[in-house]
Amino acid sequence: MKYSVRSVLGIFMLMNALIVKSQQSQSKHANDQTELKQYFFVMLTKGPHRNQDSATAAKIQDGHLSNIRRLGSLGKILVAGPFGDDGDWLGIFIFDCKTREEVEAYLKTDPAIAAGRLNYDIRPWWTAKNCVFK
Repeated sequence: MKYSVRSVLGIFMLMNALIVKSQQSQSKHANDQTELKQYFFVMLTKGPHRNQDSATAAKIQDGHLSNIRRLGSLGKILVAGPFGDDGDWLGIFIFDCKTREEVEAYLKTDPAIAAGRLNYDIRPWWTAKNCVFK
């Protein structure tokens, strides 16, 4: 099963809308004691090796999407999606992992990262536990 950029972007936009709705709901209940949970936000950026021929780049992209689906089925990647412009920021992941090192180990299984087409920046990120993600 292949995902087009448009369908992945649509999923990302839906998740973003859910987050905004959740945040609006939380602001109405500001006096509630909300338990926070740490996730990891990963910014995917252009890597130093983006000059593969189109067939090789397509194979790397197929592997990248397959890896996202695999990590999603394991419950490790909760959100994944590309940006809709031609900037240096190419996409994001939100991981549900215990440590930065665990996230980095999963990132190294991504063919686009291994090939140098993508770089990444990992940041701890907090949100209300179970408000959007399980």
